[in-house]
Amino acid sequence: MQCFTAEVSRIQDLTHDVRAIELQLLEPSSITFKAGQFVSFEVPKEGLPRPVTRPYSIASPPGQRDRLLLVLNLVQGGPGSSYLFSLREGSHTQFKGPAGAFYLRDDGARDLLFVATGTGIAPLRSMILAQLERATSQSVTLFWGLRSQRDLYLQEELQELARTYPKFSCVMTLSRPEPGWEGASGRVTALVEQRVSSVTNLAVYLCGGSGMIKDVTARLSAKGLCPIYREKYYDD
Repeated sequence: MQCFTAEVSRIQDLTHDVRAIELQLLEPSSITFKAGQFVSFEVPKEGLPRPVTRPYSIASPPGQRDRLLLVLNLVQGGPGSSYLFSLREGSHTQFKGPAGAFYLRDDGARDLLFVATGTGIAPLRSMILAQLERATSQSVTLFWGLRSQRDLYLQEELQELARTYPKFSCVMTLSRPEPGWEGASGRVTALVEQRVSSVTNLAVYLCGGSGMIKDVTARLSAKGLCPIYREKYYDD
């Protein structure tokens, strides 16, 4: 893996605990990666004499080589997120990468289904943008599970993608919606059960908690055989 130095060019708070951090590459000034891969930061951890390594998925598409976008949530006491949340615009930081075996494949003519929970959306955003840029005839579907209305973000961007690319559709479901929510409710696993009728011509990418990955894999496997790529995702 290569070592990079970057400057924090933009910080955007997306929700009460989710932040987008854009890193402008300084040295070297560009990076080549596959959609879905991650970079790693060495961060201090209280009580340990040496830094610990924490990976974060790249949320920006591979075609944008001079900067990276990270999307993460703050975990109280988590060394990785605490470090990244301490950065300010203009701060310099270093990371290594890219790495990771969870990346967008060429699945021929198969339609693509992306399933995320929480900030597992980060690598899938990179994959979806990369796939839509390919301008193929495959349909691209995103099922994204969050808790409640205050956890929603990227809505406008996803709606704009759906307007621009007729082959793309997105369903965001809330497991604990508050009154007034008119969208899908329940866990994202239920969306897979209800809306995926066949897996014959499907390739699936899962990113989120281990429970979701296990449940969705089981439900898809019950419908037949198809490629399923998985990444357990959690912030620290």
